[in-house]
Amino acid sequence: MVSKRRLPTSEDKENLTEDASKARKQPLSKKTKKFHVRNEVEENNSVFVKLLKTSGITLKTGESQNQLAVDQIIFQRKLFQTLRKHPSYPAIVEEFVSGLESYIEDQNSFRNCLLSCEHLQDEEASIGTSYCKSLIKLLLGIDILQPAIIKILFEKLPEFIFKNVNSDGLNMPRLIINQLKWLDRVVDSKDLTTKIMQLISIAPVYLQHDFVTSLPEILGDSQHADVGKELSDLLTENTLLTVPILDVLSSLRLEPKLLTKVRQLVMGKLSSVMLDDLPMIIKFILHSITATDALEVISELREKLDLQHCILPSLLQASQSKVKNKGQTSSSGNQENSGQDCVILLFDVIKSAVRYEKIISEAWIKAIENTTSVSEHKILDLAMLFIIYSTNTQTKKCIERVLRNKIRSGCFQEQLLQSTFYIHYLVLKDICPSILSLAQSLLHSLDQSIILFGSLLYKYAFNFFDTYCQQEVIGALVTHICSGNEAEVDTALDVLLDLVVLNPSAMRLNAVFVKGILDYLDNMSPQQIRKLFYILSTLAFSKQHEASSHIQDDMHLVIRKQLSSTVFKYKLTGIIGAVTMAGIIAADRLVSPLCLAPYFRLLRLCVDRQHNGNLEEIDGLLDCPIFLTDLEPGERLESMSVKERSFICSLIFLTLNWFREVVNAFCRQTLPEMKVKVLTRLKHIVELQQLLEKHLAVTPDYVPPLANFDLETSEVTPPTSTAVSAKIRIQGNVGGRKRKADGNKTSSPDPLSKEDNSECDPAPSDRSQLEKEFRGKEEKTSVSLQNYHAFFRELDLEVFSILHCGLVAKFILDTEMHTEATEVVQLQPPELLFLLEDLAQKLENMLTPSVTRRVPFLKSKGNRNIGFSHLHQRSASEIAHRVVQLLSPMCNHLENIHDYFQCLTAKNHGVVDGPGIKGQEYHIMSSCYQRLLQILHGLFAWNGFFQPENTNLLYSALEVLANRLKPGEPDQALEELLSQSFHYLQNFHLSIPSFQCALYLIRLLMVILEKSTAPTQNKGKIASLARQFLFRVWPSAEKEKSGIPNDQLQALLSIYLEHTDSVLKAIEEIAGVGVPELINSPKEASSSTFPTLTRHTFVIFFRVMMAELEKTVKGLQAGTAADSEQIHEEKLLYWNMAVRDFSILINLIKVFDSRPVLHVCLKYGRLFVEAFLKQCMPLLDFSFRKHREDVLSLLETFQLNTRLLHHLCGHSKIHQDTKLTKHVPLLKKTLELLVCRVKAMLILNNCREAFWLGNLKNRDLQGEEITSQNSQESTADESEDDTSSQVSKSKGTEDGEEDEASDGEKEQESDDDSD
Repeated sequence: MVSKRRLPTSEDKENLTEDASKARKQPLSKKTKKFHVRNEVEENNSVFVKLLKTSGITLKTGESQNQLAVDQIIFQRKLFQTLRKHPSYPAIVEEFVSGLESYIEDQNSFRNCLLSCEHLQDEEASIGTSYCKSLIKLLLGIDILQPAIIKILFEKLPEFIFKNVNSDGLNMPRLIINQLKWLDRVVDSKDLTTKIMQLISIAPVYLQHDFVTSLPEILGDSQHADVGKELSDLLTENTLLTVPILDVLSSLRLEPKLLTKVRQLVMGKLSSVMLDDLPMIIKFILHSITATDALEVISELREKLDLQHCILPSLLQASQSKVKNKGQTSSSGNQENSGQDCVILLFDVIKSAVRYEKIISEAWIKAIENTTSVSEHKILDLAMLFIIYSTNTQTKKCIERVLRNKIRSGCFQEQLLQSTFYIHYLVLKDICPSILSLAQSLLHSLDQSIILFGSLLYKYAFNFFDTYCQQEVIGALVTHICSGNEAEVDTALDVLLDLVVLNPSAMRLNAVFVKGILDYLDNMSPQQIRKLFYILSTLAFSKQHEASSHIQDDMHLVIRKQLSSTVFKYKLTGIIGAVTMAGIIAADRLVSPLCLAPYFRLLRLCVDRQHNGNLEEIDGLLDCPIFLTDLEPGERLESMSVKERSFICSLIFLTLNWFREVVNAFCRQTLPEMKVKVLTRLKHIVELQQLLEKHLAVTPDYVPPLANFDLETSEVTPPTSTAVSAKIRIQGNVGGRKRKADGNKTSSPDPLSKEDNSECDPAPSDRSQLEKEFRGKEEKTSVSLQNYHAFFRELDLEVFSILHCGLVAKFILDTEMHTEATEVVQLQPPELLFLLEDLAQKLENMLTPSVTRRVPFLKSKGNRNIGFSHLHQRSASEIAHRVVQLLSPMCNHLENIHDYFQCLTAKNHGVVDGPGIKGQEYHIMSSCYQRLLQILHGLFAWNGFFQPENTNLLYSALEVLANRLKPGEPDQALEELLSQSFHYLQNFHLSIPSFQCALYLIRLLMVILEKSTAPTQNKGKIASLARQFLFRVWPSAEKEKSGIPNDQLQALLSIYLEHTDSVLKAIEEIAGVGVPELINSPKEASSSTFPTLTRHTFVIFFRVMMAELEKTVKGLQAGTAADSEQIHEEKLLYWNMAVRDFSILINLIKVFDSRPVLHVCLKYGRLFVEAFLKQCMPLLDFSFRKHREDVLSLLETFQLNTRLLHHLCGHSKIHQDTKLTKHVPLLKKTLELLVCRVKAMLILNNCREAFWLGNLKNRDLQGEEITSQNSQESTADESEDDTSSQVSKSKGTEDGEEDEASDGEKEQESDDDSD
């Protein structure tokens, strides 16, 4: 029996000190009694060495590690049994300990015993063992040896306790103490506690710190009270150990009285402690608070915690040193940073306490509220109110009430608030949103003092916080100004005026937000308008006015509009704005060439309105000559200066925008000669765009002139570098939207490609087909003009009336204006593609629902209307109506393109890579095909067709398509129109030139099918069509690694499996026919049946098949016992097919074992097992008796699959792949549930003898064993204990893989192993 612990006496401490001093004076040569040859095996006949070697440890000399030949648990068990069963027990124990004591007299040998052993196993088996204990640690795990070894360790400690670190860098005292940490069992914990506390009392300070912090890891719960008392006594004696002692006390289970005593002790020293120690002290104080003393403790803490005196000296010292040592480095900066870091850490401790302990936050609020004197309020009070406001939503109303009362009483004044931001700005910056929310709430008050305090919050947040917070402050102030509340508007404008004066450079960066207020002038008084124009004029016409030109343009536009108004109110606004702006600048700037296109648009609209669409007065502008410099310098292009190249780029941009406005103006003119001129200008636009791409490719960082003047400049900044390699440049979107300025995020215009395929690391999905079309052989470097979309003038919807244009006669005149020749002109493919791309973008922007996202205030309009300002002035219904009017000409173009590809295929005799496939014309026609299908899909996918008011529009659209197939049949029913439209569009599948076109056609047919009330009839046709596309060999450009985007292939395959009659048969065909063909084919080849199935796309097929298989079985009803026998048989047969498909798919990982494939297998394998548990097992419960053989066969087949999943779990753990291992716990849990569920099913049907339970060995994906470990040893580690059930028709197992045992025997073995 363990004797009652005796606390160390002064005599004990003196003896231990004496021993330590003797050890310190003793020379090393006297302590080392023997010398060993380096790196040799220890050979002597002592009992100690022999027993260790017998148990599995070989001792090494020198610096070599001791070698462990067996598992650590096996070693301890063998040594324990050897000692217990020895004839001379217990004398053999003393002899063994004596041998150990003699052996470690040599310092090198002692060091080796303290260091981890070397595990002698084969490389594969050692992978799973990450750490091997030291010899001393292993011996301490044996109960009969532990007391003696602990005694030896504490006797050896005095030899090293006053020494510096050894030459090898090891600290022997720390190494010795580490042996006592995390012992599974302490035989005599009281004695161990006594020895450690004696050691702490005599050790040097740096070791005392380590020994104290190690106490929770060494002691058991029963010793916490005694250790707590001794540590509290030590706290009064040694203030240097305050932090480690408080840290340990927070981790121990102590009585409240003792905690209160210690808290009072440290509270008394709070004013004198160092700043570095404050976080731990405050953490202990807050940790020891109870509900009864919370207010008292917080009040005392608030009085004694004075951070201002801790931080200000370092700030002043740093500022003084910067003045004295302008060019020299100083440690004051480090001191300042260190002090601020401590303060941040301190407030993190307080944040955590008030967030999770309601009594602390309430007590702190109460303590501040109870303070009545103005002089007693501190900076900490305001900081704490802000912090509690940000961390606890339940106390926000209470905080606001306290703040209002303090502000009214004068306790919280501007000086106190300014000091709070000055000292704690780093802490307050992290809670900026909460501070702004509080300021917003205060500005809603009717009390002027409270409103002023809220405005100060905004002002100081802007001055002290970073750029992001400054942007939030301006956004909040703009919101107040636009609210319409007069008091809020005045206050917010006053704050902006102050900020413009105090921090103009920062305000200039946020000028775009202030500019948005111009849209809300109607709700402002003249005085407020004067303030606003003063702010904007100051920002626009300051020294850096070049960067604020967009504000100038907006101000000119608004002021001129107001001045030209006949309404007195608006004219007054214009006068105020003009006078205010004139006061800032001396004279107005000249008109920029950028205004030519907008002025022409204004002129055209006026003439159009006056003459009812007749533009004869200005038709000379349509074909007036444009004098340009040589835009094709040829070889001189790259040798030109940056200024010259930028000038040419600007010239092309201005010319293009002029031509685009000209086309906008004259596109509806009916005279043939006008149509010819419009088509000519379209041709010029396409040619200039090709030239522009070449110039932009060699002009990086070029910023084009602004073309749209209703947007902020920051929104239309082009990519910083536009010239990229041809191999990686094709990252634009197919007809896509504008890419954001940083080039990192691209909003895809293709609604077909939405699923994230990051787990497969796919190639970029929407490779821009347009960029391939015009580059031809010149693909060294190029750019995509999609990135410059915002720098082009917007095309009006009326422009697309050009699609109606057929053959037009062009008359060529001689010098006497007589007809010299006649030339037929028509819309050519490049110009057609230009129009179709723009129309596709417009439909994408208006008819396709945008993803719901949070948009900053006053930014939604700009972001959505970049390049679409005029478009958004129309409703979606009006745009859909315009597109329906264009359906007939688009069908004409679609049929012409269809005929083109049909003729090309016939000419090439069906050869995919025949002549003409890689030509420029082929790519342009292919892109036109894709755009037409995209436009049709965008139109019919519009959700507005489901609204009753748009039903007639849907009829009109479908009639156009149906009449192409059967003209002249009026008043057909909706279903008939849908059916005929479906068949019309389906006929185009034979001429589809690219995979992307194929997917658009499939999606278009699906959209048509969705509007039918009886879609089943055509559902099989979609599956058949998708199957044909998957079976089809695409041109070589489409078969490249990046030719068929992974997400589009996944979409088409998913459509096929979703629409096919039998998902299970389809999966079996792909996995059982296509995949074996792929396995047997050369590396770069594909499956002969499924040409789209390659080694690169296998993971796409595998993921889709696994997902659809899981989705299919999950949708199958489990059935009930009341169902008929036929239903039971059908469902049982269905599950047999599903398990067979699952087995085929799972076994494919033996061949395709890449990480994405294994990830898919782990994810969907678990989901399939879960579906089997929920849907299939209830069926097996009541089908077992009548279909015993079928059920057992099903379970045996499924068991092989689950065993492979188990091997996959082991594979994931061995390779330590976090993306794979995160699925392992849930999968193992599901497999365990399956074992229990199968056993319950067999017991329910009185067939328990068919169930066997055993331990699965760890194997790789090929079935080879990974480690050789006894099943009994494996059960000692619960985290590696994997069981498998064996359901068999007989009582045997297969291949001897499982150790068979009944449940009772298995439980007994587990109990034995745990002893």
